[in-house]
Amino acid sequence: MAAQMDPDALAKAFVEHYYSTFDNNRVGLGGLYQEASMLTFEGQKIQGVQSIVAKLTSLPFQQCKHNISTVDCQPSGPASGMLVFVSGNLQLAGEEHALKFSQMFHLMPTPQGSFYVFNDIFRLNYA
Repeated sequence: MAAQMDPDALAKAFVEHYYSTFDNNRVGLGGLYQEASMLTFEGQKIQGVQSIVAKLTSLPFQQCKHNISTVDCQPSGPASGMLVFVSGNLQLAGEEHALKFSQMFHLMPTPQGSFYVFNDIFRLNYA
């Protein structure tokens, strides 16, 4: 099961899945969150699957492409959670310059042997 995977491989697989889904089918991200999940997006705190999906699908751009630069991970606590920190570039359709971003995920295991996003913090990095 996923819980037995190498943490770096798990983080890489999660990141690829998350950003591919974000870029191609944003509403599909709902399955990665639970009701206790919290997203902080540019300082705005949002809790619960429906509220998180509503926020992500209402962003002022429809098409984008995440280009990941780094993925760092650490095991987190006795419940076998995992912290995943991502940095990269966000290219919006029709925009010449990419935006730099950082995002942190706190993943927690599910009884089924996979993981869900318990905490998610996103920030654009302005130079």
